[in-house]
Amino acid sequence: MADIANTEAVAEDSAEDAPAESAAANHAFDMVLEERDRDSLHVLPLAIVPLQTAGLSRAKMIKDSHLRSVVELFSDGSSGSGRVDLEQLPLCYDETDELKADIEILSRLALLHSYDVYSLRIELRHLGIKINDVASLQLSDRKSRELTDYMTEFTRPLIQQIYGGTDAQIDDMEQLLAMFKNPNRNEAITNLRMIADKLGIGLTEVPVFLEEYGDVFLSLAYYQDALDQVIPRVSSFLEEMEDILGNHQVRQIPRFDDTCNLLQQRFNDITSSITGRFESFDRNSKRLWDDINAETFQAMKDMVVAHYTTVGGVLCGLFVKIDAWDEKFADGRGGPIAKADFIMSEMRQGMNQIFEIEQSAPRMSNI
Repeated sequence: MADIANTEAVAEDSAEDAPAESAAANHAFDMVLEERDRDSLHVLPLAIVPLQTAGLSRAKMIKDSHLRSVVELFSDGSSGSGRVDLEQLPLCYDETDELKADIEILSRLALLHSYDVYSLRIELRHLGIKINDVASLQLSDRKSRELTDYMTEFTRPLIQQIYGGTDAQIDDMEQLLAMFKNPNRNEAITNLRMIADKLGIGLTEVPVFLEEYGDVFLSLAYYQDALDQVIPRVSSFLEEMEDILGNHQVRQIPRFDDTCNLLQQRFNDITSSITGRFESFDRNSKRLWDDINAETFQAMKDMVVAHYTTVGGVLCGLFVKIDAWDEKFADGRGGPIAKADFIMSEMRQGMNQIFEIEQSAPRMSNI
């Protein structure tokens, strides 16, 4: 009897624990989704924007496959995605003065080319929109950890300046900055003083410089990571488009050949140009430590920040296009005719816009 009682007790405990475990798992999943939105190029969680209509704070502004900004009221695997144009919002909410004011703000946000945190820092200030939480314009800790390899590469010159090279294991950005903020070797402290002298700042101001340095190069790491992810996907799409073009039925579609040629030219021009920009960023970042001072660092920072909106806009556009294609045709789904129709109706829309954003980028300068 004792064994049976114990078994029943365990079963009851398990039953009681199951909802708690399920709730914890759901919360963790929601957190990952929130982080993904925060780290995204094409999603703007409206909770960070000072809106007055309560329901809108749970919505998002996203870029659709035509690169238009729409409001996503809900999205889940079972019921799909509820997206509406700004003009349709009065059909979803009471048409109050507060809603009209919110739509005015959203109309300005809809004109932005990208919703990544670095572009938003610039654009929200230009638009005079004060966000609810400044911390929301930081990458998530999860994303920062993912970018550690890029950050280690960008900050290697700084490590060498302070430590003369190190074999220390670095797992995330915070640990990297901690190395500089709390040096544990006399030589490192001496080098920090030397850097402070070069920069023309006091030793106590060096941590602030390091925060700025880390943020600038974290932004480069973020964009470089996005570029490295999207370029192979663009190449795969172009290869698949060549295969589709070889289909006899597809070749009968009016102007399909011209559309494919234009898409190939646009994708190649855009990716070649933005790749060249990152090569220039890399050269300048390596040259920075040849003669580091307050002016050269500020010039480097200004150059990188000046490219936030165009780099973000181009990468956002590329991701939206390739995501739309993969969502429809990944894993071998779809035949040549369906793919050709999608290329004509969806893929070509907005490509000129991405090309124009890249063409509008500021000229690169050597620091």
